[in-house]
Amino acid sequence: MRKKQVLANTIAVLLGAPFISLAITQPAFADDKKTDKTTQADSTTKTKAKKAQVEDDSVFELGELTVSSGRAARSGKLSSRDILSSVDIMNADKIQNQNVLTSFDLFHRMPGVQITQFNQGTTTGKFSFRGFNGEGNINGVKLLIDGIPSNTNDGNMPFIDAIFPLDISSIEVVRGTNDPRYGLHAIAGNATINTTQGGNYLKARTSYGSFDTYDIQAGAGYEMNGFSQNYTIDYRSTNGYRDHSHSEKNSFSGKWFYTPEDKKYKVGLIARWSDADAEEPGYLTFAQSRANPTQSMPHNQTDGGKRQIGQLSGHFDVNLRDDLFWSTKSYVNTFDDNRFVKFSANVSQQNRINEEIQYGAMSTLTYHPTVAWLKDFSVETGVDVQYQDNKSYRYNTVNRVVTTQTRNQEFGFYDYGGYVQMMVKPFDWLKITPGFRVDQVGGSFINKANGRTAAINNYGSIWQPKIGVVLTPLEGYSVYGNWGKTYQVAVGAASYKISPTATDLAPSINQGWEIGIKAKPADWVEGRVAYWEQSATNEWQRILNSPNGDSDNIGATNRRGVDIQVKLSPISQVSIWGTYSLQEAIIKKPAPATPKFAGNEVDHTPNYVFSTGIDYQPTPELKASLWATGQGDYFTDTANTGSQFGEYALLNLDLSYKIHKNIELQFQAKNLADTYWEYAWNDGSQTLHAPGDGRAFYGAISANYDLMK
Repeated sequence: MRKKQVLANTIAVLLGAPFISLAITQPAFADDKKTDKTTQADSTTKTKAKKAQVEDDSVFELGELTVSSGRAARSGKLSSRDILSSVDIMNADKIQNQNVLTSFDLFHRMPGVQITQFNQGTTTGKFSFRGFNGEGNINGVKLLIDGIPSNTNDGNMPFIDAIFPLDISSIEVVRGTNDPRYGLHAIAGNATINTTQGGNYLKARTSYGSFDTYDIQAGAGYEMNGFSQNYTIDYRSTNGYRDHSHSEKNSFSGKWFYTPEDKKYKVGLIARWSDADAEEPGYLTFAQSRANPTQSMPHNQTDGGKRQIGQLSGHFDVNLRDDLFWSTKSYVNTFDDNRFVKFSANVSQQNRINEEIQYGAMSTLTYHPTVAWLKDFSVETGVDVQYQDNKSYRYNTVNRVVTTQTRNQEFGFYDYGGYVQMMVKPFDWLKITPGFRVDQVGGSFINKANGRTAAINNYGSIWQPKIGVVLTPLEGYSVYGNWGKTYQVAVGAASYKISPTATDLAPSINQGWEIGIKAKPADWVEGRVAYWEQSATNEWQRILNSPNGDSDNIGATNRRGVDIQVKLSPISQVSIWGTYSLQEAIIKKPAPATPKFAGNEVDHTPNYVFSTGIDYQPTPELKASLWATGQGDYFTDTANTGSQFGEYALLNLDLSYKIHKNIELQFQAKNLADTYWEYAWNDGSQTLHAPGDGRAFYGAISANYDLMK
């Protein structure tokens, strides 16, 4: 019965809204044949606007932008490039040749991004930024894949498992509090992974390397008469750097889109599925990690897990008029995770089961009129909604045999919100982007172990004003600033008033601002420097090992930092780039239960992160890249007791050589200096350590055929 209901809801969400909308709006753009001149004029206008935008944005870009030959409806929707904050974009040439266990590892090169790598089977890690750690207790980054929200209820990012590098066209990161497009989980900003759409091609990449790792990725695109199809199929297997860390992962995706000859609209469907199975090597004591970092202890020999994730989304974009653009997306996400884990020898093994189904929709309307007394103007309004059906079970087990159940929870959670954003350009040298967003959350909870139900905290309407400004006093120089508010609400069981006497919690409000300078004094050099601050009221964090899914209030916090990015190409064959971010996260006013934490650092927050590299292309066929990434150390608890861990700097080498116009040989050395690095945490009595991979080598062959040539 449940499966039938899910299927019915899926069809209604995915197919109903977009195609009903299509039927209603069809007469608005099917009545004339004046599109040739209009399209040409509109294209010219947009080209000029894009050239101007290069001079008055705050975007820092890595890699070469490749313009797809695929057909698409003309998009008038405001994008990440219109958000006057620290926006970073990494393009496909820095992505598709990388050997990674999970695609979050690709964010190592992104400015200001911290990578937390647990190295535990399917629970590999995540990325974060702006002084928020990657522990999972506070998840401050909204993840989107092809525009679809891709966080689980707790804010984690397992949906990234379904994406392999060969299919990624770009990664975009928006850091800060002034982007009104997204609410839930967007505490510090958002990140978007864009995959390939359109085109006529066949491409494949197969690699083999250290730890008996082999990887097969294949993709195909076919486009004719306005209908495009894109497919990927991927498989990866490795024995892992440490003992008892074998893993296998596969994924599939299909994308189908239709755009008519006049390009008035674009309608499509994306389906994605991934399945992973992995052993977990477990955590080591400090002494064990230093004596033999590759070992796995006997008490971890039955640890491991299985994970299945799926995404299905419908997309509909339409130019209602030359100055009016409408975009709608609807989706269903599924998440099924089954994990066995034993954190140390003296505790019980746990079986953790999480099941989630998310239904959602997003719709925006963008108006871009010609205003005689303004250089440029647009206004966009949007609404979005997500409903979650969640189940969380935990058991104590011995070698995967259940002894007792410790958690039996089911809860519904929904979030809906709306925003309005304007882009006002009164002069060539000034652009202003005021925005406003409001969100509400709701839901219900049942503890099936005792039959008790609970309502969600009444957070009320969560108001979030925002604004960004950029001044361009000289060509090639921009000064930008922004201010805004975002929010955090509790996740899991902590969202609900479990105790009959509980009072409603208020949301944690994050208020942030930033000021920066972007300069491009010459074609061969570009840089950006920014200072930012972000403060939060009554910040909450999950108690990760709590059987009940409880949270702690760590109080009011302050975060601040400086970001520096630079890239230069002194000669055509050489490109040098570097990013360095200083950051701190401090508990300003602790919760009443822990007054001594005042002035302490938030745990697992390194005081710096960096990435840098030099790319050299002596011939059209040969490319080389030597690059490094790293971070500072951190405390493993909010009490700031004991030693600090986590500092590292890793050196990597990429080489590629084209033996044919369609075939390329690739070689990668990771952690070239064989540096010891690790993730560490504190279980209350000791620190536990997960060593990262040692020196590793990978060879690959890549083929890419353009079917139109």
